[in-house]
Amino acid sequence: MRVSICVGNYATTPYYIAGLELPVSSMEELSFALKENAFLLDVSVMRDELVEWIDRECGLKSLAGELHKLIHRQGSLSAFVMMILEYVGFYDSEDIREVEQILKKGAGLSVIERRKGQIDYLVRQKRYAAAIRGYDNLLERWTEMENAGNELPAAKVRGAILHNKAVALAGMMFYGSSADCFKEAYETDGGLAHFQGYLAAKRMELSESEYISFAAEQTQGYKYTLELEKKMERLTEDWKIQPEFQRLLEIREWRRTGDRQLYYDGNEEVIQELKNSYCSSVGE
Repeated sequence: MRVSICVGNYATTPYYIAGLELPVSSMEELSFALKENAFLLDVSVMRDELVEWIDRECGLKSLAGELHKLIHRQGSLSAFVMMILEYVGFYDSEDIREVEQILKKGAGLSVIERRKGQIDYLVRQKRYAAAIRGYDNLLERWTEMENAGNELPAAKVRGAILHNKAVALAGMMFYGSSADCFKEAYETDGGLAHFQGYLAAKRMELSESEYISFAAEQTQGYKYTLELEKKMERLTEDWKIQPEFQRLLEIREWRRTGDRQLYYDGNEEVIQELKNSYCSSVGE
C-alpha cells in the first residue's frame, strides 16, 4: 500500500458491497475492501448501483463511464476490479497483480464452490449460525441441481461443505449434530479428516463411559481414537497455561477464601464475555 491523496469525493451515503455487506464511503475504502476480500468476490459485485454511486457520490464520471461499458459488454470480474484499483492507485502494481491472480483463479470455480468460500469466511469469523444457514441453503441447491441433472463439482466439494458445517455446529456446541454431519461427510468422500472430526465430536457429546464403549466399537478406526486421546491430553495441558484458565483459578480461589464480592464480580465478567461471544456467533 502507498500513501495517496483522496481520489474523488467522500460519499455522504455509503455503498454496501454485494456479497460482503461492507459499507464504504470513499474510493480508497472501496479499493481496500476489494483487495482484502478478493477471494470472496463474484460477478455480483459488477452492479450498475456501484457505478452510479461512483458517479453520483464520488464524482468520478469518467471511471463510472468505463465501468458501465465493461459491465454491459460482459467484461470479466478481474478486469472490473483491476480498473478500480489501478484508477485509485491505493496499491502498488505487485499488490494489484496478486489480486488479479486471485480473481482469475476464482473464475475457474463453480458457483457452488465460490459460494462455499464465502460461507467458509463466516466460520472463520465465528459467525456460526449464519454459516450453518448458508451451508444448508448450499446443500439444498446441490440436491436441486442433482435432481435436475445439472453438472456438479466433485464429491469432495460436497464432503467439504458437510465438514465445515460440522465445524460450525461444533462451534455452537451442538456436538451430536456435528458428529452426524462429519459422518455424512466421511460417507460422501471417505476423507480421513471427516472421520477424525466425527470421533472428536462424539468425544465431546458423550459421557466418559459412553465414549469408552463407543471407541471400543470402532474396530477399523480404533487407532484414531487413541490419537484423539493424546491430542485431548495435549490440548488440556495447553489450556491450563492460558490466561483464561488462570483467571478461572483465581475466581475459584476468591470463593475458597471468602472474597465474595471479587468472586461475584469475576463470575459476572466471565458470564458477560460468554454472552457477547455467543451473540457474535449467532449474529447475521
